[in-house]
Amino acid sequence: MTAVTTLNLVVMAKEPVADQVVALTLAHPERRRLPDWTPGAHIDLILPDGRTRQYSLCGSRWDSSTYRIAVLRDPDGRGGSAYIHDTLAVGDMVAVGGPRNNFALVPSGKYLFIAGGIGITPMLSMLAQADLLGCDWRLAYLGRSRRTMAFTADLAAYGDRVSISPDDECGVSDLGEMLASVEDDTVVFCCGPARLLDAVQRCCADWQPGRLRIERFVPKAQANAVRDTAFDIELRRSRRRVTVAPRQSVLEALRGAGASVLSSCGQGVCGTCETTVLDGLPDHRDSILDDAEREAGDSMFVCVSRSLSDRLVLDL
Repeated sequence: MTAVTTLNLVVMAKEPVADQVVALTLAHPERRRLPDWTPGAHIDLILPDGRTRQYSLCGSRWDSSTYRIAVLRDPDGRGGSAYIHDTLAVGDMVAVGGPRNNFALVPSGKYLFIAGGIGITPMLSMLAQADLLGCDWRLAYLGRSRRTMAFTADLAAYGDRVSISPDDECGVSDLGEMLASVEDDTVVFCCGPARLLDAVQRCCADWQPGRLRIERFVPKAQANAVRDTAFDIELRRSRRRVTVAPRQSVLEALRGAGASVLSSCGQGVCGTCETTVLDGLPDHRDSILDDAEREAGDSMFVCVSRSLSDRLVLDL
């Protein structure tokens, strides 16, 4: 598990970029260099009441003095986006963790990017990188209406490699048709609402592992845990043993035993609590790992995942 840098940054700019979407520009108050990041990365925004929210970096990764994020107001959310829209102002200080990347741009000569709504944010730096490398790529940007789709003016510079398809102008896109024409050497990246991600996954169910990469902003619905009995965790480096009760998360049990484990979202979507598994079979309940990574069983996200075996050995 990698330590996460926490910085206190100042809001340098706040501007609307679409209906119910605001972009924030953050910088160090002394204009110091910020930690580098790679396309697809996100940061934690730690709000004054302790709530933590994750937002994709959507500015230029070559600008070492600022971070830019965009925040969609979520009427059904837990209040984080409402605070950012209604209360957070230019000049305010905000704590930031990261950056981290669970949605990295893997090497490929060809890419198809599919963005739904606010899912465009991690794609912006990916497009810039793919363009810089001279890759063959195209973007399908989907949304309810043009006024809800952020950064369309920025994307115009890419010409016909970008297809902007608002439902109220073009109708609902036929994902099956779009994906059926994708060549075997193309990697597909998709980010957006759950219904889009689920539909894309269904269309690509028989693809080779690694060709489809998705990022979720909210956790995927999970079936009940495989086992509802207690199990043991061995902490190899600290030579301790911890019992995880049936209704207790691994993270809660570890912290109760005094183990230092970083965490953020508590939902298995941000990646902060990733922990190396040395032995045993995890019951993966996160929304990050793909099928191949789950089968490897060499890491788990302890805020949500549990165990299939009576004992797990963790590198803690």
